[in-house]
Amino acid sequence: MKYLSTTWFLMLLAFAPIVIAQQSSSTKVKILFGSCLHQDEPQPIWQAMNQEQADFFVLLGDNIYGDTENMTELKAKYAKQWATSGMQTMLANTTTIGMWDDHDYGENDAGAEYPQKEASRQIMLDYFKEPKNSARRTRPDGIYTSHILTQANTKVQILLPDLRWNRGPLESVGRLKYMLSKAPNNLGPYLPSKDKSTTLLGETQWQWLEQQLQQPADIRIFASSIQFLPEFSGWESWANLPHERQRFLALLDKYKIDNLIIVSGDTHWSELSQITRKNGQALWEMTTSGLTEEWKSVSPNDHRVGQSYSKANYGVIELTGKNISMTIKDVAGNKIMTKTLSLDQD
Repeated sequence: MKYLSTTWFLMLLAFAPIVIAQQSSSTKVKILFGSCLHQDEPQPIWQAMNQEQADFFVLLGDNIYGDTENMTELKAKYAKQWATSGMQTMLANTTTIGMWDDHDYGENDAGAEYPQKEASRQIMLDYFKEPKNSARRTRPDGIYTSHILTQANTKVQILLPDLRWNRGPLESVGRLKYMLSKAPNNLGPYLPSKDKSTTLLGETQWQWLEQQLQQPADIRIFASSIQFLPEFSGWESWANLPHERQRFLALLDKYKIDNLIIVSGDTHWSELSQITRKNGQALWEMTTSGLTEEWKSVSPNDHRVGQSYSKANYGVIELTGKNISMTIKDVAGNKIMTKTLSLDQD
């Protein structure tokens, strides 16, 4: 099927979304998602992804594995990844945006304390071809952003929060307890924080997000670099800071947001998760990870719907008429799991 080209209209005010206008009478939109892309690993998955002929591609984080405070080394790792032929084809044919997670930010599980975050953000934004006057380059509190993809009369809002720049310290068990009680159960070392002053987004970014949720949109995609719905893995997730997780859910209730789905990365496995909100509506999350990275010991998730998948994969969201589908595909482009939701409200 032929997909129509994308025209950018950049609105680079601090709280304004970037607008991507599609000139089409069709209401079909296809968006690809991926995360956890190691520059030193084979990357056969690009062949299937490029055959999708998508309208948009979103990298959710761990777009390289940098893990360094040496910015020359970090830049070289970006250069290696961006030079791969499959990624070059994607960049040439599909509008591509991204958010960082810990490994491309610069250090495993790092937050506000990472000393090279200013230099790291400039390198990342250079490779994503962010304009030099973009607010993402100069904000004192991170590289969060939003995009609106408009096709015919349909507006798709993509929200990309920065979950690194402001994040406070995480609480964890000691190494001995982790090895004895958590690791055997495929659980990570982290615990839910009891300190409600510890932030994930930072107050200014929270205000930005609240404003964004009030913008008109037919469908909203909350693109989180780490998982939101799962509460039990012990690895990095919104569940590490339950007061922040609840604050987002409260915003959805406050503004009666009933057209939002979550897409996340980070885990090195994929799954669909679902909870029931206070108003009785379902909230869905599609985790897609990784493009190269795999994890053999999948953690428990009481909100998982169906099975997990821990080999290389990518995510696809398609909006067709009043239906939106979330699909995980394998390295050959075969469907592994899918869920279709209706935008019609009863």
